[in-house]
Parts: sequence; C-alpha cells; structure tokens
Amino acid sequence: MSEKKVKVRFAPSPTGDLHVGNIRTALFDWAYARHTGGTFLFRIEDTDTTRVTDEYIQAAIDTLKWLGLNWDEGPEVGGDNGPYLQSQRLH
Repeated sequence: MSEKKVKVRFAPSPTGDLHVGNIRTALFDWAYARHTGGTFLFRIEDTDTTRVTDEYIQAAIDTLKWLGLNWDEGPEVGGDNGPYLQSQRLH
C-alpha cells in the first residue's frame, strides 16, 4: 500500500481580523503538516463580497507571517492548487 502525503488547508474568510479560533486552527494545521512531512495550503475564502476587504486579506497573510506559519501553497507562494482566492475559483 502506498502512503499518501498529508495536505491540510487553512481557509479563513477575511471579514475581520483573525481571532483565536482561526489562529488555533492554523497552528494545528501547520504543525500537523510539518510533523508528517505534508503540505500546508493557505487559501482565502473571499466570497462574502459585502464584508471582505483587501485590508483583511492582507491582515490574514501578515498575521500568519508574523506567527512564523509559513505555507507551502497559497498567496504570494503559488502552487499546483491555485488560484488561492476562492472568488477566482468560481469563474
């Protein structure tokens, strides 16, 4: 039996600053990917067009960077599973 690589996804909706629940989930996903040699994918769920702002998108990116949670696929990095803004996947 072949072993599949673990791939985890963190996909917050940038309708405000990330909160402790978001951070906990991102930390767990990142740690699990690193522990297993897997991939940490970061995608922005920007489909709530009435509340999402570019500032909150950038804040989410900056927060993960500040925490040292580097992603393997996602905004500013790219990868095989893009685009990494959900709104771009709908078209």
